[in-house]
Amino acid sequence: MKHIFLLLSLCILFSSCVTSRLIKPIKNSEVFKQGFTGIVIYDPNKDKVLYAQNEDKYFIPASNTKMFTFYTAYKILGDTVNSLNYRETKDSLVFWGTGNPAFLHPDFNDVSALELLRSTNKKLYWADNSEEVTAYGSGWSWNWYKYYYGPQRTALPMYGNIVRFTKGAGDRDLSYSPHFFAKDIRLNKDMSTLKYTIDRDSDANLFQYNIVLDTVEIETDRPFATSSELTLEMLMDTLGKEVHKIEYKLVAGLPHTKLKGVETDSLFKQMMTISDNFLAEQLLVLASDKLFDSLNIGKVIEYAEKNYLSDLPDKPVWVDGSGLSSHNKFTPRSIIALLKKIREEIPEEKIYAFFPAGGKSGTIKSWYASGNAKPYIYAKTGTLDGTHCLSGYLLTKSNKMLYFSFMHNNYIIGTNALKQEMQKLLFPFYERY
Repeated sequence: MKHIFLLLSLCILFSSCVTSRLIKPIKNSEVFKQGFTGIVIYDPNKDKVLYAQNEDKYFIPASNTKMFTFYTAYKILGDTVNSLNYRETKDSLVFWGTGNPAFLHPDFNDVSALELLRSTNKKLYWADNSEEVTAYGSGWSWNWYKYYYGPQRTALPMYGNIVRFTKGAGDRDLSYSPHFFAKDIRLNKDMSTLKYTIDRDSDANLFQYNIVLDTVEIETDRPFATSSELTLEMLMDTLGKEVHKIEYKLVAGLPHTKLKGVETDSLFKQMMTISDNFLAEQLLVLASDKLFDSLNIGKVIEYAEKNYLSDLPDKPVWVDGSGLSSHNKFTPRSIIALLKKIREEIPEEKIYAFFPAGGKSGTIKSWYASGNAKPYIYAKTGTLDGTHCLSGYLLTKSNKMLYFSFMHNNYIIGTNALKQEMQKLLFPFYERY
């Protein structure tokens, strides 16, 4: 009995020593001292925090916000999204938006709404509920209008609210979709660039480009500015038939059908893996349509905070779906609590499919490689100016799973320096814990 007790004591002591050696470099990190850093590393098997620093302080989470969006949308939406709302009478079909981002989106094969609207012989009426959704979130930067990560939010998105530009290495010129914008895309050889540039006017959908390196390969998106007038024009151009616009108040509250569309998993995977801001925003719009039959992102966030997140250690300050807003504020220990909910309520294979995998996929494809076929980090990144976060799951060689959250704000060093430091500090947990 004494031998067993001694052996047990030695095991506990050894485990404690190993943990101490693993967390010491984190405590002493000179890289992390160059900004404001919050850290939690948690062992769910032991229900024990292995290390915490500023865990109760609020940080700008950037795209770590998407984990809250994912969890909320997963709880609300079910297996498929509501692609379109519509109401039929004897000679007319009235339809309006649910926020469905997959309608004509180049990355999704969702033809549900398109087939319905094209196949009907009835007169088409679009009930314009655009005013239910603001184009930009609170705290978004004004100059993101022309970058791939800043498409506008809308009640009835079309083509992902972007123009996609492509060019192969052997192609002489750009291709683009949708071709609706052909008249608005112009070559401007006076634009300065090393390889290529594509720009958009701040007030209109006028695109200019220049390509000086013929061998360059291009696939990039540029948001277009949405409006009710543009949506109506694009609908008629795409459908090849007349569409009449009516006021949404004429059908609001009347019985209608919700058309089923794309599988939610396909949206979750792209939103989480490549950190797709547009999908994140529209998922909350879809959730509002499902819950309230109206489109109100703020109302969905309030619902989630009350019904799903009321037991978090610290109340979130949550204003958008993507994390583009610097008004969002979360604490590292609340991130850990969310990771725990996700692990307990969502099948593990979906977590591995949706979260970026170190050395394998998404935003951490070039980082946190294990050296083996199986990744050891499944985590969501989050980056804004002066902000870089990484939160998720760490799988050790001994088949244990740890939860972790690194939140860095107000740093003045390069993001790569933070990534290199986190990579250096996380890998020993994989090898030795």
